[in-house]
Amino acid sequence: MRGSDEETGALFSYQSPESLVPPDHPLRAIRVVVNGALERLSPEFSKLYSPYGRASIAPEKLLRALLIQAFFGIRSERQLMEQVRYNILFRWFIGLSMDAVVWDVTVFTKNRDRLLAGDIAREFLLAVLADPAVKPLVSSEHFSVKPAPAQAGGTLIAAWASMKSFQPKDGSGTPPDPGRNGERDFRGEKRSNETHQSVTDPAARLYRKADGQPARLVYLGHVLMENRNGLIVDAELTPATGWAERAAAEAMIETTAPSGRVTLGADKAYDVAAHVANLRALGVTPHVAQNTTNRRSAIDGRTTRHPGYAISQCIRKRIEEPFGWIKEAGGFRQTKHRGRDRVGWMFTLRAAAYNLIRLPRLVAAT
Repeated sequence: MRGSDEETGALFSYQSPESLVPPDHPLRAIRVVVNGALERLSPEFSKLYSPYGRASIAPEKLLRALLIQAFFGIRSERQLMEQVRYNILFRWFIGLSMDAVVWDVTVFTKNRDRLLAGDIAREFLLAVLADPAVKPLVSSEHFSVKPAPAQAGGTLIAAWASMKSFQPKDGSGTPPDPGRNGERDFRGEKRSNETHQSVTDPAARLYRKADGQPARLVYLGHVLMENRNGLIVDAELTPATGWAERAAAEAMIETTAPSGRVTLGADKAYDVAAHVANLRALGVTPHVAQNTTNRRSAIDGRTTRHPGYAISQCIRKRIEEPFGWIKEAGGFRQTKHRGRDRVGWMFTLRAAAYNLIRLPRLVAAT
């Protein structure tokens, strides 16, 4: 018998979001780790809020909502709020009941900016790694840093600013034609970061990935990966300069392993005498790929003769995986934010999201 096409809306519902999410859904295992990390961060949250006044959006719910945005590649926070209204899975993960009112997007954004002051994104990344189920998965001796921007992986994060905004610092130059998107001719004009600056995002810099590639307004993203399971242990975003990769690598490894006695794998772009010397001064063994093209490598047989050097050179290539996920699935090939602090905060949060999506299988395997 054919059923009738009748729309029957119930007045009351006796089901909770918890009962509607499948027991084997991957977000269940992720939510356990996230809640544990947020509980460990509770003292840090308390420092950011006054004990008096009207209650704001709970920082735990803020971070869970931003993780949903990263997991599912949601383009903007306005779109995120729209989808939370009708997506039961999102409501369950964030901690909202079926009839809870979803926040206004401007209120959500202003409350999110409060978390920038405490560097909560990095604290959350470390809190996830400190979970009792996650800690045994992380190596404390062997690490790798990202490939140089000219390599296949790439680490350029396009800024939310157009090339038309890159104008002379002294105010000279031809203004764009009138209109909503006026034309501007750059032909014959010499532009550089010393003389020009974006009026939309002053922290973004003009950078060219490789010879034959166009110059764009970008930031540089950096991550430090442990070699046991390829999890990110630190992340940083810097202005686009020719030496930022090596400086960021030294800063991250010094913070992660202050006592030294660790190895750091990297590609040929890091085979620079000063950088190798700085790593050795920190007690770090530089497992850097040798660059012998018309030059002498700073890495000699004292390092390459050990079997661990070849292993580091093999494993370090996995660092392209988190960048691929952050840019494609995480929707961060071009940032939707402006300013180094805000862009760097969102980049670090997506690095934590990458770890979280890999943890259910890693934990189950152990």
